[in-house]
Amino acid sequence: MKLKQILSLVLCLTGAGAFTSCDDFFDLNPKDQLTTNTFWNTSNDVDAAVTAAYNWWVNNYVGSKFVFYEDSYSDIGFNYTNASNMRNMGRGSVSPTSAPNYWRQYETIRRCNFVIENIDLVPASAMTETQKNDFLAQVRAIRGYSHAYLATWYGDAVIMDFVPATADDAKLPREPEAKVKEHAMNDLVWSAEHIAEKPAEKGRIAKGTVLSMIARFNLLWGNYSEALDAANQVIALNQYELDPDFLNMFSMAGQNSKEIICTYEHVQTTYAYGGVIRFYNNSDGGWASFVPTQNMVDMFEMADGKMIDEAGSGYDPVHPFYNRDPRLKNTVIYSGLDWVGRNNVPRIFNTLDKTLPNGSSNKDYYTAADNASHTGMLWAKYLYPNQGQYSTSMNDDALCPIIFRYAEILLTKAECLVELNQDLQEAMNIVDRLRVRGGHIAVDRSKYNTQAKVRELVRRERTIELAGEGFRYEDIVRWDEYDKSGAKTGRKVAEAVMPGDLYRLCGTVNYDEPDPDRRAVIDVNATPEDRLIEVRYFDKKQFHLPILQAEMDANPQLVQNDGY
Repeated sequence: MKLKQILSLVLCLTGAGAFTSCDDFFDLNPKDQLTTNTFWNTSNDVDAAVTAAYNWWVNNYVGSKFVFYEDSYSDIGFNYTNASNMRNMGRGSVSPTSAPNYWRQYETIRRCNFVIENIDLVPASAMTETQKNDFLAQVRAIRGYSHAYLATWYGDAVIMDFVPATADDAKLPREPEAKVKEHAMNDLVWSAEHIAEKPAEKGRIAKGTVLSMIARFNLLWGNYSEALDAANQVIALNQYELDPDFLNMFSMAGQNSKEIICTYEHVQTTYAYGGVIRFYNNSDGGWASFVPTQNMVDMFEMADGKMIDEAGSGYDPVHPFYNRDPRLKNTVIYSGLDWVGRNNVPRIFNTLDKTLPNGSSNKDYYTAADNASHTGMLWAKYLYPNQGQYSTSMNDDALCPIIFRYAEILLTKAECLVELNQDLQEAMNIVDRLRVRGGHIAVDRSKYNTQAKVRELVRRERTIELAGEGFRYEDIVRWDEYDKSGAKTGRKVAEAVMPGDLYRLCGTVNYDEPDPDRRAVIDVNATPEDRLIEVRYFDKKQFHLPILQAEMDANPQLVQNDGY
């Protein structure tokens, strides 16, 4: 977004607050705040108000960092520091006093309603009908996204389609989940019909983004026909394509990749992304706040397409990274890899040895410090090619996290085709495009010859492709579990993969080994005590988040979710 727009955001928010926070305000006309007499006169005023609605629109709790944190709720990710109660999700200890507060999304909804209620105050001569509809479509998309987000995480939620004049006016009861989803989808469908085909500038919502929202939420809600239709509409726009260089789109140099549908915009210094420091490990001055697990590594096939537990795979638990799917090292940074660290100093990435060959203490050893990766690994996305692409402080950057990209749309189509049992071959064709793009081999069609087997394949490929981007938890709480015969067990996948002990690998790094994938030498006899990261629990109540007690106290009409 333009710097002028970002600065105007602050003014617009002041105006929004002035209209809603004080009954006595309407008897006054303060000189230092926005009023209907000084605002809503030009299209620039509307543009500023719409820009205000974009502030943290993707997640009003932790902003754009949510895409990195949310996989730590699941079996493939881990958060040690419990920042913003994120670790509590993974270990199953959320409560009304210690849980992520996604209920804050109503702040974003309020900004959208502020635009919707006031846009007609602008004279017709100052704004064309096309401009007006595009502005409305942007905020209705954000409002629809927000209500859909709330319904996905909480189930029943408040439908807020006006700006409350007083605090008491905002004390509304929760509506049934189905009604909230319907309201959200009505906003999104209207937006898709009226919004511009292409964004006026990078970061603005346009047709592809809205259709991606429709596809994503319908998939999460099990509406496969609707999700497939929206995915096909995104594809038909012919605006997006897979980036032949997978890691490129996650680097600063690749932020204009044609695979990217929408990012959350940051501008260095003026509207900076402040979380790069949470990507890197201790030796590089980072905090390793969200990291992958061995569960993630184990999902990758061998180079020949066999799973690690499949007969004849050649998997060696002493060298678990050797001869694997090439996409593994584009997803997970593990011990033994060549690494360019802080100040562009190359080294071998090592989290296994407590002491380095030169006799110094290894700051990256998994228990060396709170800010060392406690799984011994890092996510690869956004870290390559090196730290030099970011500010020295790692908290003042123009990194723009990807919210929607084309690969997700293709995987949505593949999953819908499987669940509708329409075209399993096309589903595997889509999977092949992603596998081959990453340097892996195509799917062995002889192995995946039933709907159940293709379902298993597509789910695994979705997890691998989108790993570290915040999708896994929402997937495992919606996916039904199937047994080996292809019959439903009556449980969700989360109930099977979340409870139990979370382990890391122990061992050493062989610095004399030339092959980076064979340098890690794992001690297969390491004790469970040495390997244990944490014990995790999962209860069915976690299919929905608890509403924080502070929100319950502020609005007595709210009813808590079951089990909390």
